[in-house]
Amino acid sequence: MEFINSLFETMMAFVSEVKITYIIDIGIIAFVFYKLLGLIRETRAEQLVKGFLIILIISKLSEWAKLYAINYILQNTFTIGLIALVIIFQPELRKALEHLGRSQWLITNNKKGSVEEQTRSINEIVDAVSVMSRKKIGALIVMERLIGINDIIDTGTMLDAKISADLLMNVFYPKSPLHDGAVIIKNNRIMAAGCLLPLSSNKYISKELGTRHRAAMGMTESSDALIVIVSEETGAISMAVEGKLQRFLDTSTLRDLMINTLENDKEGGEKNAIKK
Repeated sequence: MEFINSLFETMMAFVSEVKITYIIDIGIIAFVFYKLLGLIRETRAEQLVKGFLIILIISKLSEWAKLYAINYILQNTFTIGLIALVIIFQPELRKALEHLGRSQWLITNNKKGSVEEQTRSINEIVDAVSVMSRKKIGALIVMERLIGINDIIDTGTMLDAKISADLLMNVFYPKSPLHDGAVIIKNNRIMAAGCLLPLSSNKYISKELGTRHRAAMGMTESSDALIVIVSEETGAISMAVEGKLQRFLDTSTLRDLMINTLENDKEGGEKNAIKK
């Protein structure tokens, strides 16, 4: 009984020493490490982090074993390694910062256009996609959401035209000079055509996917854009958003997915406006 009382008193003394700030501090650190692990998982950075952990363990072992030469070399390796990390992890660091900046509470939804305009735009896009799918005309249509993509718009030919099914089909017609690139839609207008998208570096993407699908996935890795793809080989319709690719969609499903995704943006913007 005395042992139990002693153990209980020890635990209570420990708890009394623990402040709420300690718990918050540990919780934040744990959350940050968890998010970092999620960002580097299945990337080049994962293998490099494992390599640095091995070097760290060897460095501590050499210090314990008093292997001074090895420890000196490894300690200096870490000093140089900090600079090397910034260079080697540049794509991953950029992705992490973009992911942080993509948080809804940091973004104000200032996209123009009424619900009616948005619905009309979606219907025009779906009508064009339906025809191009039947005729097996390849297409890549990018709709800007909350994150601006003006740098991508600048790679193409400026149009700033009203969205119409006929215009989209003319742009992607095989003999059109702009058919190889992507069409960018912003604020319910076709801003540019023939735009170049970054290709995905994800090695786990199916090899049966062509350049259009890889470009769509690459774009979703660096922005929150909604992207509609029509395969030139099969005529299959796909939609990419937030790093996920949904394939073999019919026009009805495509319309519903686009409406739901864009409606969520408006709802998020309204909530942010209320908070402010």
